[in-house]
Formats: sequence, structure tokens, C-alpha cells
Amino acid sequence: MIPVMEHFYTLQGEGRWAGTPAYFIRLAGCDVGCVWCDVKESWTVADDQWVPIADMVALAKASGTQRVVITGGEPAMYDLGPLTDALHAAGLLCHIETSGAHPHSGTFDWITFSPKKFKPALPEWYGLAHELKVIVYVAQDLAWAQLEAEKCDPAVTSFYLQPEWTRRDRVHQVIEYIKAHPEWKLSLQTHKYVDIP
Repeated sequence: MIPVMEHFYTLQGEGRWAGTPAYFIRLAGCDVGCVWCDVKESWTVADDQWVPIADMVALAKASGTQRVVITGGEPAMYDLGPLTDALHAAGLLCHIETSGAHPHSGTFDWITFSPKKFKPALPEWYGLAHELKVIVYVAQDLAWAQLEAEKCDPAVTSFYLQPEWTRRDRVHQVIEYIKAHPEWKLSLQTHKYVDIP
């Protein structure tokens, strides 16, 4: 059983896989508490949100996609081994989006690591990530992002700065930073710009 807030078939909106079809499983529960979070209803877990893993795998498989993105909330709060094992057994690829504030579990084909100032990430995630994505809310986040990138394993080659949606009017500040630091790329929440369901 896993606590599921919502699940849906859509296009990935941000980061390395933007524009790629994927089935999203948003787990309920989060103890990070980002002030800008646009899914605060995912922070708590209700009794009726616990569903069998087999049901979620069947729904993901039936969607016709090859990729499943496990997100939250903070999905790493849970032992994800049984879920990723079942998804892989069904022939699906598993991605995760995590702040890294909890121990790693499960087997993933792609790890989007998005550390937050509000709750420090565990050191293990800096060596496991495929992609580092830092949300830029205030100008000081740019310098913090650089420090986070320096902690990453050399194998991590995808670095993204993403202006927080409500501060999107400041996107040019991020663009100028990337021009001066070309190891970074720009990530935008394209699902919000073009209203992808």
C-alpha cells in the first residue's frame, strides 16, 4: 500500500524530460514545507489515500506510457522498493522527483534531485542524482544553487535553475546568471505556461 494524493497521465513539464509523456504518481505526505509549494494539499495523508501498489501499476501500464514519475509531497519519506520493483516488473521506467531529505530506497532510471533550504538533503543524494534542479525564489538562491552543484558527483551533468512560478517575472535574472555560468540550463514549468492537464 502507498498513500496516493493523485495520479494522472500527462507530459513532464520541467527539467530534462520536459515534453515527455509520463504517468505521475503523487504520494501524499511531506515534511519539507516549501513556502512556494503549489500542492500544499499533498503535505498530509488521509486514511482513504492508501491504495494497493498493484492498482497503481495497473493504471500506469494501462495509460500506454513507458515512464512513471513518482513525486509528492516528498516521496522519499516511504520505502519505495516495492513500488519500483512492481513498476519495473511491468516493463515501466521509474523516475523520482525528491528533495533528498530522506534516505534513498527503490531502483530508479532517473533521479531528479531538487534540494531545499528548508530541510537539508542527505549526502547520499548528491552521488545518486542524474539531474540537479534548484528552484529560484529569491536572488540569493542562485549562489546557494552553485554550492549545491559543487557537492554533486562528477557524473551529474544535468543542472537546472527553475524560477519559481509566482516569481516568473524575474526569469531574466536567472537567464543572465546562466549566461555567466553555462554549466546550468533553464527549466520552466511549461505545464503551467501552456496549461498541460
